Amino acid sequence: MVTAIVLAAGQGKRMNSSLNKVFMLLADQPILLHSVLTFSACPEVDNLVVVAAHDEVIHVENMLNSLTGIKPWQVVLGGSERQYSIANALKILSQTTDIVLVHDGARPLVNTQCINNVIQAATVHQAAVVAVPVKDTIKTVNDSGTVTGTPERHTLWSIQTPQGFNANILRQAYEQAAQDGYLGTDDASLVERIGARVKIVDGSYENIKVTTPEDLIIAEALMKGRINALYNKECEAKNMVRFGMGYDVHKLVEGRKLILGGVEIPYVYGLDGHSDADVLLHGIKDALLGAAALGDIGKHFPDTDMSYKGVSSIILLERVREIIAEHGYIVNNIDATIVAERPKLAPYIPEMNQRIAIALQVEVGQVNVKATTTEGLGFAGKGTGIAAYAVASIVKKQYYLV
Repeated sequence: MVTAIVLAAGQGKRMNSSLNKVFMLLADQPILLHSVLTFSACPEVDNLVVVAAHDEVIHVENMLNSLTGIKPWQVVLGGSERQYSIANALKILSQTTDIVLVHDGARPLVNTQCINNVIQAATVHQAAVVAVPVKDTIKTVNDSGTVTGTPERHTLWSIQTPQGFNANILRQAYEQAAQDGYLGTDDASLVERIGARVKIVDGSYENIKVTTPEDLIIAEALMKGRINALYNKECEAKNMVRFGMGYDVHKLVEGRKLILGGVEIPYVYGLDGHSDADVLLHGIKDALLGAAALGDIGKHFPDTDMSYKGVSSIILLERVREIIAEHGYIVNNIDATIVAERPKLAPYIPEMNQRIAIALQVEVGQVNVKATTTEGLGFAGKGTGIAAYAVASIVKKQYYLV
């Protein structure tokens, strides 16, 4: 079992505000809730303990109650020092807790990958902390302001939170510190005192602690960037373009009108079929349904249903548009080819494009109908039938909202 202790009892004196910094808004949400929600979203974390100041316990409880679907939580009274606050939290932990995470509520930019890495390292090494290498040269300075040394930069790391520990080791470290009257700067320092080795886990330079007004400005920029990246990623997933291919063929017979693309074309023969046998629109409809993984026209408009006998394929094309719209898709583009030796179709193609575009509620430029012959080969070349190939692409409706 993994329990995360989130500290929210600090006074935040360096923020120059009477308001606890963890209650300040960051991207329209209190800083504390960003931390709580991130830990709650981590599958490896089982429950949360939030440490609050004496006069802020009820406020914190109300904030957590406003959240839905978060992990089980408790609010515990903090102490005058960070170390005393965590000691209070440790007292209420279940004996079944294996790993304890300690996190500063004022670090709202922590991510779940970082949390998981700490849990794994603490499980193996019994103690682990998040840290990043120091970028600047560090000097040691005496009371008079004189440099006394320059430590090797590659040995210096800036420690962050969360810090993770075997629960028994952390309890032992706190009990020993209490007996000795020792006050450490972080949990790892207490664990180090009892001889345990602490494993460093790579953190993130974005995982800043909001301490000063300048930090809040930086955190706001980082959080907005993260939110925008997440939004764009979600939009990209929603806007996935899908493709479908359709093919249809009908024989030419006497006594039927020749209808292609919703346009009646003067010819001695027409196409045989249950509906108006518009081979072009049949191919386009199959392409659209295929792109949405919704079967084919035979599934939706079976030739055993007499209500479709002689029906205009333009009407059925409009219905296909409605069907894919019911599943969240709109038409992106259509590219189709009619295969016929006769009659000559070029003069009628602009009207076909127009009628198809109207039926699908798209611009004419999103529809492209072509015609070709087979140079006398096959049924199309012999003039006994006409075929059509179609490719359609569709996208989620949200595509046009981005």
